[in-house]
Amino acid sequence: MEWFGIHINNPISLTKLTLVGFAFIGGSIGAMSFVNSPKEYHTPDPVVNDKAGFKSLFTNNHFDASKPYSAQLNPKAVPFVQEYIRKQGEELEKMKLWGKPYFDLYDNILTLYSIPKEMKYLSVIESHLTPGLVSWAGAVGPWQLMDDEARRFGLRVGKVDDRMDFYKSTHVAARLMKELYGEFGDWLLVVAAYNGGAGRVRQAIRKAGSKDFWDLQYYLPEETRNHVKKFIGTHYIFEGGGGMTTLTAAETEAQKNIIPTSVSLNEQDLNNTIVTEITGRFNAKIVAEGLTIDPVQFIKWNPGFDRALSEGKKYPMRLPADKTAMFEANKGNLLMQSIRSLLESASVSK
Repeated sequence: MEWFGIHINNPISLTKLTLVGFAFIGGSIGAMSFVNSPKEYHTPDPVVNDKAGFKSLFTNNHFDASKPYSAQLNPKAVPFVQEYIRKQGEELEKMKLWGKPYFDLYDNILTLYSIPKEMKYLSVIESHLTPGLVSWAGAVGPWQLMDDEARRFGLRVGKVDDRMDFYKSTHVAARLMKELYGEFGDWLLVVAAYNGGAGRVRQAIRKAGSKDFWDLQYYLPEETRNHVKKFIGTHYIFEGGGGMTTLTAAETEAQKNIIPTSVSLNEQDLNNTIVTEITGRFNAKIVAEGLTIDPVQFIKWNPGFDRALSEGKKYPMRLPADKTAMFEANKGNLLMQSIRSLLESASVSK
């Protein structure tokens, strides 16, 4: 039996499932004793402007809510993101489903500290949400905390290791990230400092004379530099339905006119086609070509396909009955091709 990607008959998976259960119980009853007074984080700080904190992600260090997110991705990030999608995209797409309980827990805790929810992706690149992971350097748990940092924030380390506890370790990771953001004022530099140490980031800032990640990246160790780029790639894949960042609320509000998704079909079409509900930033041309369907016919069956999916909506895609199995077998690859195509188009348009 499998639930959220966790095999119930597997003892290790059962342990993982138990941890998630306890984490949610802990999250619902409030703070645990390992932290200081619960009042410390039950009253949220003023909300951090997450887009300002992620300014290095965007062209000209600015995010314009009236434009699609994808078109604003910093051109310096595009080549790495394309390669990262090719290597990790399919696995991360699966994580969206089985990792949902963990992400819900992270969202609840990060919000308490007024930390952008996107910072949960740091745990993805640190451990792939693996509670028992131990690195070569001795970092442990889903947030890969070192023992000195864990002890500094009151976690037990040793035979009983609180770093493996999702709930407790997330509170500590949030406090650590908040400290780093208070110093550097940029979430990409927080990712760099979390991986390589605040001292290395300070040194890189001095040498580059800049706090912009793209200016100082080559003064950082290669591992740390790539760690930040993995975060950017993961951020790009997760921030939207099916692997592509969607339009913002402001963009959706500005485009409220109805998207045509219905079409009159003759009896033959109705008898020979099947509707499959999908989400994700699929591209009509790539799906049609990948399934060897005439693109004109595909659009006739699926009007408003690209636009609906670009807004993060579900879409009732109509396919020939004999093509549905082919789509199911290849949808991960078709999605990745669609995202790469969108990235390439955005890069050329700049």
